[in-house]
Amino acid sequence: MRKDQLHEYLKKHCVGKKRVVSAGTLALALNMHEKELRRLVNRLRREGVPIASGREGYYYAANAGEVYSTILSLRKMEAGLDAAICGLETALAQFGGDDV
Repeated sequence: MRKDQLHEYLKKHCVGKKRVVSAGTLALALNMHEKELRRLVNRLRREGVPIASGREGYYYAANAGEVYSTILSLRKMEAGLDAAICGLETALAQFGGDDV
């Protein structure tokens, strides 16, 4: 399964922030599209696999600090998405209630 392939690759080749790999490079190494890569990373994280990430790409977390750093980044993304949703909900008023 491709999910297992990704898990094993990260665990073998990309442990710790110093061994980060870009999404493009990782997708190429595993012969998949970046969209599929992101979906699989999300699925593995939901299963408790400590896949960390930063601006540079993905890596298998070597310690709790690397996991926590990724959690903080994801929380910032979540807050930004929530703010965008609120703004769009406000914008709905321009269209009235009949178009939904």
